[in-house]
Amino acid sequence: MSDTTAVPGKQSGGPVDPAVYAARMERAAVSAADAGLAGVIVTPGPDLGWLTGYRPHTSERLTALLLTRGKRPQLLVPALERPDAERAPGAGALAVTGWTDGQDPYAALAPLLDERGRYGVSDNAWALHLLALQRARPAVAYGAFTEVLPMLRAVKDAYEVDRLAAAGAAADATYEEIVKLRFAGRREREVAADLARLLRENGHSQVDFTVVGSGPNGANPHHDAGDRVIETGDMVVMDFGGLLDGYGSDTTRTVHVGEPSAEERKVHDVVREAQQAAFEAVRPGVACQDIDRVARQVIRSAGYGEYFIHRTGHGIGVTTHEPPYLVAGEHLPLVPGMCFSIEPGIYLPGRFGVRIEDIVTCTDSAGRRLNNTDREMRIVA
Repeated sequence: MSDTTAVPGKQSGGPVDPAVYAARMERAAVSAADAGLAGVIVTPGPDLGWLTGYRPHTSERLTALLLTRGKRPQLLVPALERPDAERAPGAGALAVTGWTDGQDPYAALAPLLDERGRYGVSDNAWALHLLALQRARPAVAYGAFTEVLPMLRAVKDAYEVDRLAAAGAAADATYEEIVKLRFAGRREREVAADLARLLRENGHSQVDFTVVGSGPNGANPHHDAGDRVIETGDMVVMDFGGLLDGYGSDTTRTVHVGEPSAEERKVHDVVREAQQAAFEAVRPGVACQDIDRVARQVIRSAGYGEYFIHRTGHGIGVTTHEPPYLVAGEHLPLVPGMCFSIEPGIYLPGRFGVRIEDIVTCTDSAGRRLNNTDREMRIVA
């Protein structure tokens, strides 16, 4: 079980209680004030869904949630979408205002802003909307959530950890099924299609990525599965995930078609040892960059430091990439409830690559893996 605190009024596994959305909005407003911000402005995307349960499509028509400490949350929406907004799970805490085509929505939002304040803005806000708002309120300053409120969604409650664990278990089941299939003689994109199919069969509503990098393609960490035919003797990197019940999965395992060489075994063992060392370093108070440093030191000591070319991990929640980031220079301390990947890798250009990735949550005392498939090298046909 997770050591995070359960949400009052929330039954594990069911829909989110409307009171939870109200509490999230209040917490966001208070966090903004504590950070010296006048408030936050949230446009359609993962932040709006997490805060309110309202998930409209993004468009040129402005939808914006304004949160200010001590004031009722304000949601400005196109009039033709107002009925949907008022049926959102968190709508009971909102004052919903509609605007019609032909009106200026930025002129409607601008008077609600502190004339010389600074606001946090959701990372994926369209430039179209932010620039128009800047013209309407030129003295107001803005900062992206990742910059000014990096902890907003970083610490998960028990419900969220349970959802991430369920998504991780579905990805694990997908891995256990894919390794039973034949690899040799098939194209990378065919294996990727099987991964996508299996993720959906195991409950995912959305598949975000299915990286399949065989042989030399495995040395490209984000290789887009293509037409290369997988051969006996290939190392194959598989990185796959998506959303299940609104929460993300993301796992990587590296398999070998037939018997590996001594060097391939060595590289895989080094990556596995680095991943294990980084996992064992997880505990509250440890800086994010220190987890990266632990993994990197193992790989550097084995002589492969120049071939570990990315950060050790990223946060995960309602999106598959979000704060915190396990990378040099990130001084944020780990906090119980944070969930993130640990995914060191070694990439030998023109030859092969190895990556091993689990989602991990920080508990009150250590780390807990949300992916639990074998991290030893798996031999496939």
